[in-house]
Amino acid sequence: MPSVAFYTLGCKVNFYDTEAIWQLFKNEGYEQVDFETTTADVYLINTCTVTNTGDKKSRQIIRRAIRRNPDAIVAVTGCYAQTSPAEIMAIEGVDLVIGTQDRDKLMGYVAQLQAERKPVNAVRNIMKTREFEELDVPDFADRTRAFLKIQEGCNNFCTFCIIPWSRGLSRSREAESIMNQARQLVAAGYKEIVLTGIHTGGYGDDMENYKLSDLLWDLDKVEGLERIRISSIEASQIDADMIDVLNRSPKMCRHLHIPLQAGDDSVLKRMRRKYTTAEFAEKIRLLHEAMPGVAITTDVIVGFPGETEEMFEAGYKFMEELGFAEMHVFPYSKRTGTPAARMEEQVDEEVKNERVHKLIDLSEKMQLAYAQQFIGEVVDVIPERDYKGAPGSGFVMGYSGNYLQVVFEGSEALIGQLCRVKITEAGVNECKGQLVRVLDERTAAVRGSEAS
Repeated sequence: MPSVAFYTLGCKVNFYDTEAIWQLFKNEGYEQVDFETTTADVYLINTCTVTNTGDKKSRQIIRRAIRRNPDAIVAVTGCYAQTSPAEIMAIEGVDLVIGTQDRDKLMGYVAQLQAERKPVNAVRNIMKTREFEELDVPDFADRTRAFLKIQEGCNNFCTFCIIPWSRGLSRSREAESIMNQARQLVAAGYKEIVLTGIHTGGYGDDMENYKLSDLLWDLDKVEGLERIRISSIEASQIDADMIDVLNRSPKMCRHLHIPLQAGDDSVLKRMRRKYTTAEFAEKIRLLHEAMPGVAITTDVIVGFPGETEEMFEAGYKFMEELGFAEMHVFPYSKRTGTPAARMEEQVDEEVKNERVHKLIDLSEKMQLAYAQQFIGEVVDVIPERDYKGAPGSGFVMGYSGNYLQVVFEGSEALIGQLCRVKITEAGVNECKGQLVRVLDERTAAVRGSEAS
């Protein structure tokens, strides 16, 4: 049986794409083996280029695969492959470079390479692509949440970001295809679907009379699907229709990830973000109104070129006022080839680090404050695994609809079931809770027979 080993760098979309590529190999009779410990016939590295470090790490992993088995076919895909195919082809031992498209042709290239070993550069211009590449993922190793990719690419061209050049312009997946896959995932036992993409909230921008809120209403009608989560959405994409579905659909998770990136208007303008702080704050206010108790998480870039101490302080106050449930904080890192990398007034690394720590402290304070509101409340949790803090101790953990990580007493039979859990204690990274009941007939039957 031929074997394949994968290594994925970067974001959730890349992990989704790797799963999709694995399906192609699986259909050809391959077995998947561990990248680190086993010699494989084919190595596939799915690369990242979001930072210069992403490029460097990608090159290291490619070289590691070549050393593992010099006879193996080494194929490289993903964002770094799309933007710098020549750099990768120059690495002795690389057989195939394919970018962030044409992956449906991968098995053909592998067969061609098995017949004659002539390195192939299969990367073509991504900016001309207008079609969403259909690659299905019917199953995931993680049994409780399924990811469903609905969109690819981005039209925003923020000044710090290389991604439009590696993923192309925004293109949406056909609704019918999404619905088919959603039903397939529910049939496979998934109760929660996370909608994902490079610019997920831009879904439908390239379609007539169909947008993300329409898709959400269609998914709302899928029998057996309990929770729908959006991986990320821009403030500018939250319109009245979006707020309506969040407000009225019982399946929409009370958690939204809305990247802010900076809390100062002049920095936002230099980043080429599509909103002001006032507009952002207004959207957040409307969301809290529509979904009381909603968890709003965000991304922040610290030390963008030209960010003064005053701008940083103004941003800090702004974030504190908004009261996020959590912030992902990143120091600005120069991405070669982007306008921001060429800007004057680059901020000193030490200053960046100091600011990052201040914002991480603020994030932890806000995380705790958010969780504390729920002490004594009952929330819905789908346990994902045995409690990692103390495996085998009779505790399970999972996320609530509003993204609290909850640990409570219960057997592994509860994994993947929808449980009602009362929050007894709040913490920064996890809350403790008590199982009230299981919202699932099968488990109820099992528990009944245990009790009798």
